[in-house]
Amino acid sequence: MTSEIDLGGTDTSGTDASGTTTAGVSPAAPEQGANAREFARAQRSIPGGVNSPVRAFRSVGGTPRFMVSAQGPYITDSEGREYVDLVCSWGPAVLGHAHPEVVKAVQDAAARGLSFGATTPPETDLAELVRARVTAGGVAPIEKLRLVSTGTEATMTAIRLARGFTGRDVLIKFAGHYHGHSDPLLAEAGSGLATLALPASAGVPAATAALTIVLPYNDLDAVRTAFEEFGQQIAAIIVEAAPANMGVVPPAPGFNAALAGLAHDHGALLIVDEVLTGFRVGSAGWWGLENAPAPDGVVVHPYTPDLVTFGKVVGGGMPLAALGGRADVMDHLAPLGPVYQAGTLSGNPIAVAAGLSTLRLADAAVYEKLDAASLIISDAVSAAFTEAGVAHSLQRAGSLFSFTFGSDVAPRDYADVQRQEAFRYAPFFHSMLDAGVSLPPSVYEAWFVSAAHDDTAIGRIVDALPAAARAAAAATPA
Repeated sequence: MTSEIDLGGTDTSGTDASGTTTAGVSPAAPEQGANAREFARAQRSIPGGVNSPVRAFRSVGGTPRFMVSAQGPYITDSEGREYVDLVCSWGPAVLGHAHPEVVKAVQDAAARGLSFGATTPPETDLAELVRARVTAGGVAPIEKLRLVSTGTEATMTAIRLARGFTGRDVLIKFAGHYHGHSDPLLAEAGSGLATLALPASAGVPAATAALTIVLPYNDLDAVRTAFEEFGQQIAAIIVEAAPANMGVVPPAPGFNAALAGLAHDHGALLIVDEVLTGFRVGSAGWWGLENAPAPDGVVVHPYTPDLVTFGKVVGGGMPLAALGGRADVMDHLAPLGPVYQAGTLSGNPIAVAAGLSTLRLADAAVYEKLDAASLIISDAVSAAFTEAGVAHSLQRAGSLFSFTFGSDVAPRDYADVQRQEAFRYAPFFHSMLDAGVSLPPSVYEAWFVSAAHDDTAIGRIVDALPAAARAAAAATPA
């Protein structure tokens, strides 16, 4: 659940947050314009000059761009330069930036009051809309929904709820998956397949990290081993529906369904994190794609998660997220149950207005545009790499996509991702940026498109690719 961060969410000591050393990245030539001045000013008052680590450009070098406006598929920086945007606010801008109907909904809501500290009717409207959208094959896993403010808060609450519901403490997560920066989730793998984890960030108590088991992704045998060792202690498995925080690494066919089966066989819950994929890869998220009936009416690998977390698109670009799932589990939340969660800005009326407007506009035509733009752009990038002689793989999950360098074999887990020739990304990134195309400033992130990426915007991307691919081809390790 990217919040414009690399894996793990910390980037303070010569590595990007994926753990990749960045000391060898050669920064671009120092800029002396408004972006450089803004960055220097920010560093005097804000740690690292940014409020979320990947914005600092440490994975790619150079000076971050300070953005001042956005419209459709474009963003504009403090020097007045316009870029075709392939970050899209890390997912929320599914319609494009500043969609007039979403902006109008936000303006109308703001005119009625910024925050009430009380429940409002649109909160129920949004909960009902999410419940209605997340259906597939006659199954509707979201029976009740709780609104919160961030994806981190949604996953943190889901884990607390799973522990409270099961009476167990141990959590299974997967290496390379990001679920926010709460303490239990900033854990890294121990020395074996079924060992409790170590802290992955300063400030995380070892005892807290030790309640998390970190396993290799797409490895069901590792999950089985963990349950054999700790089955009576495991409260839940948490998994990105389709991982997009180590680049895009889709689940093997049937993997999520198998996780549900293993969890339920041992009295544990399955938490599916759709903060990134929810309402972006389809009207019912990745779960909806996996559980959609085939033409013969059969769902190949059906499963029902116990809890699902949402963010990004559900708030339309405003700070809003949610967790939902089985009514008997959700009813363990206060005020009905003993699991506490609260927030002054939970269900903020302006954020809810943005989310409602975005979801109502995100119809089948929007998803067709997303898929089409994603396919054209990703294929064009891949073709440019091939033409330049850059060995790579292209990974897709719905309209999300990314690339790994050094092999045409797609990675299956985080270890595969880490073995790539990551040094090729920085020169590629800066060549595209210089040509007016804004990419994610880390090789470990997904690329995002919007329904506003028209032929003109796509043409600008395609025109920039040959030189950028040649820059990637010429790159050498530091």
